[in-house]
Amino acid sequence: MRLDKFICKSTQLIRSEATVLLHSGIVLVNGEVIKDEATQVHENNRITLNGEVLTARASRYIMMHKPADTICSNIDEIYPSVFNYLDVEKAQDLHIVGRLDADTTGLILVTDDGRWSYNITTPEKQCAKVYRVQLRDTVAGDVISRFSQGVLLQGEAALTLPAKLDVISPKEVLLTITEGRFHQVKRMFAAVGNRVVALHREQIGDVRLDIEMGQWRYLTATEIQSFTMKSGV
Repeated sequence: MRLDKFICKSTQLIRSEATVLLHSGIVLVNGEVIKDEATQVHENNRITLNGEVLTARASRYIMMHKPADTICSNIDEIYPSVFNYLDVEKAQDLHIVGRLDADTTGLILVTDDGRWSYNITTPEKQCAKVYRVQLRDTVAGDVISRFSQGVLLQGEAALTLPAKLDVISPKEVLLTITEGRFHQVKRMFAAVGNRVVALHREQIGDVRLDIEMGQWRYLTATEIQSFTMKSGV
């Protein structure tokens, strides 16, 4: 992680305060003075602040059930931030893994572990995300096949990765994808002449949403570990 983030995770300092201390030359990494806050450090590095060895707090891994009309941001904007529902210390150190649109509900993951979140968001890891989709029109008979081969989204040159579509009823489906392009689910259905009227994420990898709307909980050790392994559709 970045050196300034490591300092914040090891102390009660905020990012701006950590930067000031770094620039003053009192932070050493493996005995060498480092002033660049963006320097990448690892657990096996010996990092000291004014002679005191720093040890980072354990990372946090959280599930939240996002309500509609909230945004996946650390601050309020047009809509309130989902962080208003999260009662933890130093929430500013956390980030959301796989954001949802303001009108989309369901599972989001929150952490301060960047390497862990990378395993979820990068398409190369094939981490599956399952969405329950309500549609304006009856789903066409060829959409399952088209999605399994990939579809071309407006304004893009490459097809989407293969996706799995399970029809629940004529206008309700479960869609499983392994990437997260901008507004991807809505744009996939637009590409086949339909429109999403409601969208809810039920699952990421092996982790299923199991809490009420607006609630949150820490992930179990098994759930955390599941994202270090390859997941697919």
